[in-house]
Amino acid sequence: MAEEIPDETAGQPASEGVGAQLRAAREKLGLSLKEVAAETRIPLRHLEKIEVGDFAALPARTYAVGFSRNYAKLVGLNEEDVVEMVRAELDAQEPHQRPRPTTFEPGDPARVPSRSLAWVSILAVVLVLAGLFFAARTFFAPAAELPSLVDQEQAAREAAEASQRAAATTPTLVAPVAGPVVFTALEDGIWVRFSDASDTQLMQKLMAKGETYTVPVDVEGPQLWTGRPDALAITVGGRAVPKLAEDDQVMKNVAVSAEALLARAQPAPAPGATPVPGAAPVAAPAGGLPAPAPSPSPTA
Repeated sequence: MAEEIPDETAGQPASEGVGAQLRAAREKLGLSLKEVAAETRIPLRHLEKIEVGDFAALPARTYAVGFSRNYAKLVGLNEEDVVEMVRAELDAQEPHQRPRPTTFEPGDPARVPSRSLAWVSILAVVLVLAGLFFAARTFFAPAAELPSLVDQEQAAREAAEASQRAAATTPTLVAPVAGPVVFTALEDGIWVRFSDASDTQLMQKLMAKGETYTVPVDVEGPQLWTGRPDALAITVGGRAVPKLAEDDQVMKNVAVSAEALLARAQPAPAPGATPVPGAAPVAAPAGGLPAPAPSPSPTA
């Protein structure tokens, strides 16, 4: 009895079908499986399964469809016809599996979205996300919005106006002047009497033209009594200040400290303001000497 030779193809899918057609087209073109793998970038082991019709051995249904389409395109077969036959064989090999959606299959160029469509989709997603971010930021933190340029300019103008008003209402302080108070006679025979705040005499005499008298800086409240204030030039710290008067008149006990003389040099106050303290002029007798007074003994 002859020994039975086992059939090595038992349990494998039949060689007839779309796989056989692909193999025949390849052989007609004189291509090897390795050359097909290099052109289509499909692994050699998957091409071998396709040519024997073992589509169920491929990683997934979508791979079987996509690889078969690329193979058919390379060998010149109708791609759509090959895809339909592959799907039919898959359905026959997997009768109990639920049909899978065929909206997208990797490796299937006809079902891969175009590059422009992919970029448009990505851009749309980015814009939507950016819009949601700024909307949420405005809703939860409205103070974070950029300030109005108009409001900034108005605030700057108001600040400048406020600064000008403050400068206008701030009194101008006169810096103290260092240095002595010096009186100089402009004519001969000018009678003067200098005293302190308690009326203690400092000096009394008839000053010659060009003669000077320096008020002691340590005297409290120095004051002057004379009948010729118009003939006395005054300097404070070496700087000339206005005379006590521009005509001959008796002025008694007029404050002649540096502060008092500088205050007299300031602009005249508005009408109704209190005048600078000083003795009111009185009628002077002939010769410019003061009214009756005790006979003082002149001192140097």
